[in-house]
Amino acid sequence: RSVSAFSPIVAPTQVPWGEKAFSAYLGPDRASWAAYDPLELVRTATERLPVLIDQGLADQFLKEQLRPQLFQAAAQNAGQELILNLRPDYDHSYYFIASFIADHLRHFVSKLR
Repeated sequence: RSVSAFSPIVAPTQVPWGEKAFSAYLGPDRASWAAYDPLELVRTATERLPVLIDQGLADQFLKEQLRPQLFQAAAQNAGQELILNLRPDYDHSYYFIASFIADHLRHFVSKLR
């Protein structure tokens, strides 16, 4: 078992997109949002699945919405296995995913053995 993601919103309780989505789906009680926030989950998890994240450094949403450095710090503090690939010159496009999807499939398959 493993986890992988492309350009994930890793701190939804701290960014506008996440706040908008969590408010709409979970209601105004911010304390209840923690059960769905990757930062909180990595801090409190008892099971540690290997995580692979690919992030384009030319992504227009990087600084305001995605903020992978927050997950990287939380994972390091929690002893969570993480491969964070920061890809120069890649944005938030289909081409970015198409360029690296094979890496994610290999990541998944390697954990089946």
